[in-house]
Amino acid sequence: MSNLDKILNFIELIQKFRSIERLVHVNGKDRNENDVEHSFSLAMLGWYINDTEKLGLNLEKIIKYALIHDLVEVHAGDTFFYHKDSNMTADKKEREERAAHKLRGEYPEFPELHSIMEKYEKREDKESKFVYALDKIEPVLNIYLDKGRSWRRDKVSMEMIKSKIQQVASDGHISKIFSELLSKLQREEKELFNKE
Repeated sequence: MSNLDKILNFIELIQKFRSIERLVHVNGKDRNENDVEHSFSLAMLGWYINDTEKLGLNLEKIIKYALIHDLVEVHAGDTFFYHKDSNMTADKKEREERAAHKLRGEYPEFPELHSIMEKYEKREDKESKFVYALDKIEPVLNIYLDKGRSWRRDKVSMEMIKSKIQQVASDGHISKIFSELLSKLQREEKELFNKE
């Protein structure tokens, strides 16, 4: 395979990644965001928080983790964080491991991609833990700015958000942001979740 063919092949991967729709509306639009939009937003937000809060984390790692954190969804599909059917979430890890293995076979010329994906999944460094936790609150921030449309459509309650995020947002700085956000959600609960 020529270098050009490899580049075209990789662009096809990015196109497939763009075709994975998430269950989050694009703010003010009548469509859902895709994985490329989400990953770019997460990378920018991670960079912003790291810089403005002077966290001192490795920016290159943050950006790389954010860009690849959902890449396995090209083959595994997206699993809705608040899915009520446990069968849909039970095999998520196994599906994503198979997808990562398939990507290794499809792009053997890009070993750093696979190494970064493995490091992100292990969450052994501060940067991967930070991006993982930020990934869980970034959609909450976006849906809040969209006045709760996705929550109302998918019947997500504030209790569900609180329970799920507290399970995974172990990064201290992200926990602090989530705590502030939760207070805001509680004050605006009726408007955001259509509570009577």
